[in-house]
Order: sequence, then structure tokens, then C-alpha cells
Amino acid sequence: GGGKGSTKQEIEDMKWLISLICEVTNKAIVVDSANPEVIEAGLEQGKARVAVVNSVNAEKVRLEVIGPLVAKYQVNVIALAMDDSGIPSRVEERIRACDRILEGLSHYNISAEKIYFDPLVLPIGVDTTQGQVTLRTLEQIKAKYPKAKTVVGLSNISYGLPQRPIINDAFLLMLMYAGLDSVIMNPLHSSTIGSIKLGEMLLGK
Repeated sequence: GGGKGSTKQEIEDMKWLISLICEVTNKAIVVDSANPEVIEAGLEQGKARVAVVNSVNAEKVRLEVIGPLVAKYQVNVIALAMDDSGIPSRVEERIRACDRILEGLSHYNISAEKIYFDPLVLPIGVDTTQGQVTLRTLEQIKAKYPKAKTVVGLSNISYGLPQRPIINDAFLLMLMYAGLDSVIMNPLHSSTIGSIKLGEMLLGK
């Protein structure tokens, strides 16, 4: 974000958006912003309706500003498996970031149950190993923090490639098998909704 003026505008936008959403649906809300003040405005406006904050990472400053908000409003939080030096290319470094996040949030009495770890999805069009890195990171998160939950931004995997929905759906089924709990996706993509139902059927859920 830019200066104070733009923060003020973002806060107004967030409040307007949350109140609009509350009028038309009773679904739970995820509040997402790079700016902690904007996140707090969303939490305040949405009160009981906001269920998740997006997001923290292993960056100390980010943990120290988002941690208290998550604790105060008793919401869940999406935690990105990265630190201030960006997205690690190796599984071990992503897990180390998760360790630091868990440790940092524990200072605010935020338990693993409140955390949705994001193992991070990078485009396979840029690096063909990235699908495997995400899957292995997800498996290790599920093994190491059994009480925590997991989430991914699905469509990142196919960025820049043709036939994106087919790639997304195939990857989603692999992620579900590896233990994925939730997904950030377009609910109007009927093939992806179909894949979720198929995946749940095949996994006996």
C-alpha cells in the first residue's frame, strides 16, 4: 500500500465490502489484505461473520501485527510457508517457515487448530518440479502438525499454460489425496466442484 490516504480509502472499501457481503449471504468471510489496519477494519465490521484472516508468514513483523488480531477476534489464520526472503524453492525451508509461524503464533495463545498452512503453489510452467514440492510440503505439514489445517491457491499451478481448468482439477485431486483440507478457487468452475465431489467419493469422505 501507499501512504496514509490510500490506507484510509482501503479501510473504507473494506468496511463497505463486508457490509455488502453480510446483506446478501450468511457465508463465513475471509478477510485478506497486506495492510494490518485494513484487516482490523474488516474484522471489526464483520464481527462474528469473519472466520479467517489471510495471511501471516514467518516474517517476525507480520507475525507481531497479525497475531494479536487473530487472538483478539478469535478467527482462523492462513499461514504461508515462506519468510521475508520470499518463497523457498525447497520443502525443508518451507517446513522451517511453518515451524517459525507456529512458534510465533503460540506467543498469542493461538493453537494449531486455528492455523491453515499454505504449502504454496508456484507455476509448473516456470519450474516443472513445483507440483511435487507443493505435494511433499503438504504431506509433511499434515504429518508434523496433525491438528493444523491446510489450504492452497489452486490456479497458480497452471499460470501461463493453456487448458488451465484441466491442469487445476488434476492437481486438486493429487492435493486431496495428500491431505488438503480447503482450497481457494472459483466456485463457478463446475468441473472443479465436480472434481472435489469425485475426490471425496474416492477417498471415502
